Amino acid sequence: MSSRHGRARRNSDCTAGGSRPAVRASHRPKGTDGAEVAEEVGAAEGSGGIEGGEGGEGADRAFVIGVLTSAADFARARAWGISDAPDYERYLADTGELLADALERFETVRARMFHPQDFEEFCLLNGLDPAEPAARDRYLVNPALQTQLLAYQGEEPAGDFVPRLIRARENGLTLCHADLLLDGGLYGGAGEPDEEHTRWVRAAYERGGEVFRRMLVGAGAGVYELRLRVDAPGGRLTAAARVLQWEDGVVRINDEDLELVCAVLCAGLALELPGVAVLHGSQGSAASCGEYLPASWAWSSGGQDWAPADRPVRLDGVAAQPGYSLGTVC
Repeated sequence: MSSRHGRARRNSDCTAGGSRPAVRASHRPKGTDGAEVAEEVGAAEGSGGIEGGEGGEGADRAFVIGVLTSAADFARARAWGISDAPDYERYLADTGELLADALERFETVRARMFHPQDFEEFCLLNGLDPAEPAARDRYLVNPALQTQLLAYQGEEPAGDFVPRLIRARENGLTLCHADLLLDGGLYGGAGEPDEEHTRWVRAAYERGGEVFRRMLVGAGAGVYELRLRVDAPGGRLTAAARVLQWEDGVVRINDEDLELVCAVLCAGLALELPGVAVLHGSQGSAASCGEYLPASWAWSSGGQDWAPADRPVRLDGVAAQPGYSLGTVC
């Protein structure tokens, strides 16, 4: 399992200026005026997504789109003229076509949930008219929301992609909370970087990644879910991740879930915050004649390290017995 070090992200996947290749869509945004950052607006054509790039071929070309994730959100957003699709099902189909086209034309394609209430609040705080395309452009490239972006790799929006977008928004809010607690140490949100502070956060991030790795190595092959909670100022930091682990130790986990787990563990260890974690699921593999055993382990932290819980734990409705010692796992 690879872990990511705490580091600053690029400010935006949508860069201004330069010529931009056209992206086809069945429903064009109303009132698009060729703004600097967004000319052909994504679901935009369906939901206020933004296409951008610096022109020419290469890795700098990127496409960012906001996607409405429910029929209720679609109905609420129609008042802003975001889409002229007749219903949410057609909207999703059009958005899927737009994303597929973008995947052929751009080096990077990312999406995030277009949340109507977030958008309204953003417009209110910035004195923007939500019916103006420029307001949607600014909302989607807002640096504070970049942790909610999800890479698009050809999935059907109507399948698992929309639920992942919803989780990505929730994960992004938690990542912003963790970054705030760490004074911008995860994503560089606190101004000029301080090298000593950056090293401190990176070390805690690596320790958190190692804690997670040892949990998985000790569990062995199987299908699991990790639930994690750290008690932090301003509210609990929580994370959940589905994990598939093969006999050879190869782990399959969504990148955004891995990032969230490591960030929450990092904040807990760096700030010495108490926490609890439960790993549960089915232990076993097809190589062992398809034998699967129910498994559930719990660990707790007083802030400085993680160890087997001293008593049975119930977290989010999942009961677990004290786990194995992570210090004995290589």
